[in-house]
Amino acid sequence: MTITYRRASREDLGGIVAVFLACWRGSYAAVLPRRLVEAITDEAAVALWTRVLDEAAAGEVIVAESTEAAEAAGSTEAAGSTIVGVTRFALDGGEGTVNSLYVSPLAQGKGVGSRLLTAAAEAFTAAGAKAAHLWVFEGNTPSIAFYRRQGWLPDGGVRVQEAFGEPEIRLSSSLSPTPGARP
Repeated sequence: MTITYRRASREDLGGIVAVFLACWRGSYAAVLPRRLVEAITDEAAVALWTRVLDEAAAGEVIVAESTEAAEAAGSTEAAGSTIVGVTRFALDGGEGTVNSLYVSPLAQGKGVGSRLLTAAAEAFTAAGAKAAHLWVFEGNTPSIAFYRRQGWLPDGGVRVQEAFGEPEIRLSSSLSPTPGARP
C-alpha cells in the first residue's frame, strides 16, 4: 500500500467524513457510550468537517491517501486513491494543539497515524513551538496507548466538554527543534 500525505482541500470532504464516521462507529463504539456514538449523525459529521475545511482559523488539515486501489488496477492516477486518515492541528498560544486524528479502521496499525502525528509535530517545531498537547477520551485506551508509544504522556489535564459529556485527558509532548528551524 502506498500512502501519500498532503494538505486537505474542500474536495476531500467525502473521504474525510467517511474516515471520521468509520472511527466513531467502529473504533469508538467499543470505548464510548452508545448514546454518544449514535449522536454523531452523517449530517453532523458533514457539517463539522465542512466548517473545519472552510475556516482558516480551524487550523491545518492533512490527509493520508492510499493509492492501493489504483495500484491494483495498474494505474498511477490519483482518481483511484482513497483517504485513509486525517489530522487537524493548530498553534494555540505558542504551543501546538492536535485537535483531531482519525485513521480508517482498515488502515490502523500501518503507520498512518504515526506519520500524521509526526506531520503535526514537524509543523509545530518549524513554527517554534516547544510543546504540544491533545485531548483524548479517558475511556479510549487503544488511542491512549498509541499516543504513549509516540511519546505523548498524560499531563494531569482533564475536562468534560458539554457536547460529549465524557471525561477527556490531556496528553502532552515536548517537541525537539527541527534542524534549521528558527528559534
